[in-house]
Amino acid sequence: MRTSVENGGPRVVVVSAHAADFVWRAGGAIARCVEDGGSATVLCLSYGERGESAALWREPGATLETVKAARHQEATSAAETLGADIEFLDAGDYPLTVTDAVLDAVVALFRRVQPDVILTHAARDPYNLDHALTHELVLRARMVAQAHGLPDRDTQPLGASQVLAFEPHQPEQCDFKPDHLLDITSVFERKHAAMKCMDGAQGHLVDYYVDLATRRGVQAVRNGAPRSVVQAEAYMRTFPTVGSSIW
Repeated sequence: MRTSVENGGPRVVVVSAHAADFVWRAGGAIARCVEDGGSATVLCLSYGERGESAALWREPGATLETVKAARHQEATSAAETLGADIEFLDAGDYPLTVTDAVLDAVVALFRRVQPDVILTHAARDPYNLDHALTHELVLRARMVAQAHGLPDRDTQPLGASQVLAFEPHQPEQCDFKPDHLLDITSVFERKHAAMKCMDGAQGHLVDYYVDLATRRGVQAVRNGAPRSVVQAEAYMRTFPTVGSSIW
């Protein structure tokens, strides 16, 4: 996943449908990117305020505004823990609404950051169509951001950024077939701390993603990684990789 840039590491953008998705599914990649001298920018399309904040809605006096504020704080703290910048679009959830303004905002981010790698949801998720819609939005925004004829003359067209889908919650139902296992052992404690930032709304998921990282670490070793690898994250490429050799 690493791509050499001026500061020695990759520029990564993570497009997250809801405020916590990036933590569970790509927190290790974000932390690794920063550890490698790169930069990471997280874009949350929504706060997950309606469909993924049940615990917050049980609190006395909860309102849409208080739930959004809590999710904003959780996600901001998690991003800071991982070393990432974070932005929010507040596009709503359940259902997520992709307007022209939302598309334009994602295009502008891609043109401004010029990511080497974009991380987002898988193309299919029958349990959460917000996730599948986010994948489609990312591909559409990538396509538009590559256009030389846009009215925006202050930024350069986007290059051939790779798009990697991070692991959905139930991969077997989402046609998710990982072809990249990322070693996150050196940064796993940071990812765990970031996941703990989400305790208010979705703390029940922390143990699940600790276990998942361990299982993917075992699989990474079985696929040729050194035995020092303990935790890993799974990704699925959208586009072919390019190299000068077959190995």
